[in-house]
Amino acid sequence: MILGKGEIARRVKEERLIENYDESCLGGAGYDIRIAKFYNASGGTYLGKTERKLPEIKDIPEGILLMKPGEYVLIETIEKVNMPADLAARVLNRSSVFRCGASTYNAFIDPGYRGALTFGLKNISDHEFSVEKGARIAQIVFEEVLGKTELYNGKYQGGKVV
Repeated sequence: MILGKGEIARRVKEERLIENYDESCLGGAGYDIRIAKFYNASGGTYLGKTERKLPEIKDIPEGILLMKPGEYVLIETIEKVNMPADLAARVLNRSSVFRCGASTYNAFIDPGYRGALTFGLKNISDHEFSVEKGARIAQIVFEEVLGKTELYNGKYQGGKVV
């Protein structure tokens, strides 16, 4: 079951589900998350069975980022989430983002994860795309988890970018 507006608002107030919460970002069945930071990711990477080499990241200080066709950056959100054991979440594109010719690349948010969210943003169009820090870039949708689960305890706990 997906949480509706009232349940999200209640859990924000009672459980701090979303930090840096802005009521104007709350929709009927989700919450629009906003951009805090942009990062360039570069260097050789590797994802193996037992080891991985992640990209080097560099903060992009501009308030408005001009993305060329095909350009890819990492985004960190203003909001932080505090996922309880009974909730997981998905991050989805806002329709205005894909109407601009861009797309976000997101991972599933496990029960127990705490911190800012990091995901990819790519200009998939053949024209330039500008995006500003603070802009609503994606929507987080919370879903109930039924039954016993294990809480997230991975590398990115606390909102680590890489």
